[in-house]
Amino acid sequence: METSIDCATACVNGCVLGDDCPNREYAASATKFIDNTSLDQIHDIAEAARRRKLSEPPKWVIPDFLDSDS
Repeated sequence: METSIDCATACVNGCVLGDDCPNREYAASATKFIDNTSLDQIHDIAEAARRRKLSEPPKWVIPDFLDSDS
């Protein structure tokens, strides 16, 4: 049985699907990463990602109503 839920909102306090969770494999790999990576390394990874994001050019989003032919 395939259940479709928004995990970001429904599982804030823990997984609501338990063993039926389609993202279970990702949780295991995330737990392994956290267990095997020091907090300093995690901080360095986050800081590098933040610097990359700040150095990217801005992304412009054109609203749909400007793109209509009406």
